[in-house]
Amino acid sequence: MWEQIRANRRRAAILVTAMAVILVLLGFAGGYAIAGPDAAIFGVGVALVIWGVQMVAYATSAESMLLHGAFAKELQRDDAPQLFNVIEEMKLASGLPFMPRVLLIDDPGPNAFAIGSKPANSAIAVTTGLLYRLNRDQLQGVIGHEIGHLKNRDVQFMTLAAVMLGSIVILSQIIWRTMRFGGRGRSRSSSRGGGQAQLILLVVALVFAILAPIMAQILYFACSRKREYLADASSAQFTRYPEGLASALQVISQANVPLSFDCKATAPMFIVNPLAAQSDTVSLFATHPPTSERIRILLSMSGASLNDYEAAFRKAKGSGCIGEDTLRDAAPLTVRQPSDEGPIQTRRDTRVQAYRAHGYLSVHCNCGLEIQVPEGYERDTIRCIRCGSVLPVPTVEPAPEMPATPGPPHLYTRTRQGWESFRCACGRTIQLSPGFQAPFIRCNGCGRQIKVQ
Repeated sequence: MWEQIRANRRRAAILVTAMAVILVLLGFAGGYAIAGPDAAIFGVGVALVIWGVQMVAYATSAESMLLHGAFAKELQRDDAPQLFNVIEEMKLASGLPFMPRVLLIDDPGPNAFAIGSKPANSAIAVTTGLLYRLNRDQLQGVIGHEIGHLKNRDVQFMTLAAVMLGSIVILSQIIWRTMRFGGRGRSRSSSRGGGQAQLILLVVALVFAILAPIMAQILYFACSRKREYLADASSAQFTRYPEGLASALQVISQANVPLSFDCKATAPMFIVNPLAAQSDTVSLFATHPPTSERIRILLSMSGASLNDYEAAFRKAKGSGCIGEDTLRDAAPLTVRQPSDEGPIQTRRDTRVQAYRAHGYLSVHCNCGLEIQVPEGYERDTIRCIRCGSVLPVPTVEPAPEMPATPGPPHLYTRTRQGWESFRCACGRTIQLSPGFQAPFIRCNGCGRQIKVQ
């Protein structure tokens, strides 16, 4: 897909340049509309300042801000070994030179997205609803799609384009709020002094302030739709089973379980737009192609190669999707047999996994009930709601050979063979995986070394 990567970079440069022009013109129009011709250059300066702040955020903390809004928590291999295996399979099949981080969103709505402005920050996020609803072939299709976004450098471009779009929307809001609270006095006096010409320019400025965010969104969403088709083609190639992704898209779009968090900012990044999962209408403002169309193209593929996807795409759309050089170099691939493996996790597994990721502490009662204690719980005991037993909350103790001061190590004695959690002296929950063998573990909250025996 090297040709597609190069084309993506070229389109990215064109789109970002177009958005930059819109941003500068919006600043000029806003300054003119608010305070007259003399303030037009000042408006351009304000636009560039807003863009600069957004770019700093993009370079330093764009991923963390988006993931915080989605309540995503990073997983380690011991947390979800089968999910890691699927991601590694797709990484190897695609030739991706790095392993993305794996993130979990505790939400029953099935969905996934990829993010990352550079390889070190790249990640694939999946919801708990996706893990227990999809079988292994379907999950491979979804992961292959997201790996395709990373391989084709889509996520870097879309994140940058989102920054530009955000700058335009912010500036447009500033212009309208300023004009609403009486910032047009100088413009009126200037237009009376300059006659009809300045009045016409003022009207043009106001119209542009309205249309600029709309034009930017149309540009952004148009490029987003094209990239979804290319990621579908990549997934079919990596998995050699197009039906896996097709059936996964059908499950996601028909789940009727909306994501529980406000996802307007991250909606374009998901494999299926959670705000319009069941919509099959074609719109200038649609972030994704119609899901039914994506499914139809995948199911009509005669093989699993890029040439097979291109042939199916041309049959459905009447035009091409993948570059000629890429198609010429693409090797033929036959469709493999389905694995017939069910979901990699049960609903209960994903729930417990989400509890661990969010720092809950597990307390096991003799009656068989597993109690999840939230991080920050201050009492030393908790009552079982099933049998009424009062249970101690597992907590570190001062090591016998060390005084009870903040500096020296503390001690925790394991009581189980599987997953186990306990509370540090600072209140932070610490999780021990079944494979943990080290003699010490360090608390991420206070940095204290804790001896484990």
